[in-house]
Amino acid sequence: MSAIRKLLIVEDDEAFARTLRRSFERRGYIVEAAASHEDLTALLENFHPGYAVVDLKLGGASGLACVQSLRATDAGMKIVVLTGFASIATAVEAIKLGASYYLAKPSNTDDIEAAFGREEGDPDAQIASRPSSIKTVEWEHIHQTLVETDFNISETARRLGMHRRTLARKLEKRQLR
Repeated sequence: MSAIRKLLIVEDDEAFARTLRRSFERRGYIVEAAASHEDLTALLENFHPGYAVVDLKLGGASGLACVQSLRATDAGMKIVVLTGFASIATAVEAIKLGASYYLAKPSNTDDIEAAFGREEGDPDAQIASRPSSIKTVEWEHIHQTLVETDFNISETARRLGMHRRTLARKLEKRQLR
């Protein structure tokens, strides 16, 4: 890592962003924060980070657009995507768009900083011995469709062939963050 480490946090949860910011500042990072893709775009005009932490779900929008913008700004930037509900579909998309690593919340500063330092995959990573449940497979399918529709609930319900209110109830039970 370079002597001057600049970090950009893209997180719409103010309390979490503030906590993360303080923790990284104590480790010597210069930190800026954005709560949306629009804030990110404005901030990138004057701030050029080498590291970024991006929440997958920013209000009703996807953090994947932020990953794409960050990668377009600097191809060498280390980008870690954080999410409260990790799915295979969003992990694959995040990596394809340029994220260096994908972490499920709760993750702490140590986890994120370790992810910044990882250059290659781990061939010794543990393989889950438990097969996915039907509920997990359903949730991943719902989440993949949400990503495809840019988190548009009505369009997602239509594509899944379910009533919008049914989908809304399912989403209330499992938060996307």
